[in-house]
Amino acid sequence: MLTLLVVAGLILADLRFNSLDRTRAILDTLVAPVYWVADIPSRLKDWQETHLVSRSTLQGENERLRRENLILEGRTQQMASLQAENIRLRALLNSAALLRDDVVVAELIGVSPDPVRQHVVINKGSRDSVYVGQPLIDANGLMGQVVEVGEFTSRVLLITDLTHSVPVQVNRNGVRAIAEGNGSLSALEVHHVAATTDIREGDLLVTSGLGGRFPVGYPVAVVSSVVRDPGQTFARILAQPTAALDRSRHVLLVFTVGQGEEG
Repeated sequence: MLTLLVVAGLILADLRFNSLDRTRAILDTLVAPVYWVADIPSRLKDWQETHLVSRSTLQGENERLRRENLILEGRTQQMASLQAENIRLRALLNSAALLRDDVVVAELIGVSPDPVRQHVVINKGSRDSVYVGQPLIDANGLMGQVVEVGEFTSRVLLITDLTHSVPVQVNRNGVRAIAEGNGSLSALEVHHVAATTDIREGDLLVTSGLGGRFPVGYPVAVVSSVVRDPGQTFARILAQPTAALDRSRHVLLVFTVGQGEEG
């Protein structure tokens, strides 16, 4: 009973006069290490969860970022390719706007594995009114002519093939000649031009229209070399094709007047 009275007195004294604040502060200081020690297991658990989970999370996050980085790099490369393709398509469409004949855009889908033959395959065929002998051009000039037509695809003989020849004329003065392929994508040989003929390096050769196979005026090649041997009747002339024969992917099939209905 006495103990209860003492406790009640102390409580009343503390409430009324705050006389035990000092004592309480001392006791809190003394008891603090006990609380700290008692909290060690909980702290260890939190530390373990934080560090171990964070390590695992970071590893997963790094792996995810690596995958995303690879994806982004691939998309960047694809975007660069698409941008370059768009530039080529714009050039192709601009060249189509300058033509007097009807055209249709085609895409190269195959190249002949035979190193001797200069053939490519395009994704247009008889259902698109493609016909044998139809000219094929890119944004820069004549590429070749169709030699085989299927329903969905066609085979094109490039102007650089050993069996191909195209009547040309010098754009500067109208001098006519025959440009023949020599099996190299980078060169044509111009035959039967007299050594005294006015033809020089840098001259643009265009289709002359003779023979009726190719319309007049399509760029074919630029003269790169003219060799005149005093002992020879004809000059030896090489020309570089204006068309990007080894790079063009999108091309134009030219429908000359009256030919589109025959296919």
